[in-house]
Amino acid sequence: MAETKVPFEVSDQMREFADRSLDQARKAFDHFMDATENAVTSIEEASSTMQEDSSDIQRQAITFAEQSINSAFDFAQRMCQARDLEEMVSLQQEYLQKQMEQTGAQMREMGEKASQTAKEVAKKAGDF
Repeated sequence: MAETKVPFEVSDQMREFADRSLDQARKAFDHFMDATENAVTSIEEASSTMQEDSSDIQRQAITFAEQSINSAFDFAQRMCQARDLEEMVSLQQEYLQKQMEQTGAQMREMGEKASQTAKEVAKKAGDF
C-alpha cells in the first residue's frame, strides 16, 4: 500500500489572518505591560509619599513631646519658686490650661497632616 501524501498548504488569507492576530495579541500584551508598569509606579510613588509623610509626622510628634517636657520643667521650676499654696494652685491651673490648648493645637496639626497625606496617597493611587 502506498501512502499518498496530501500536500499541506496554508492559504495566503490564513497567513494574513494569523499575522494580524499575532500582531494584535502582541500589541494587546504591550498595552497590558505598559498599564501594569504604570500601576506599579503609581503604587510605589504613593507608598513613598506615605513613608515620607509618616517620617514627618514622627518628627513632629517628637517635637511636640519635647515642647511638652520643656513646659513641664518650666512649670516645676515655677512651682519651686511659689511663695504659698494659693500661688501654687494658680500656677497649676495656668499650666493645665496651657497644656490643654497646646495639646489641642498639636492634635489639629497632626490631624491636618495625616489628612493631607491620605489625600495625596489617594490621588496618586487614583492616577493609575
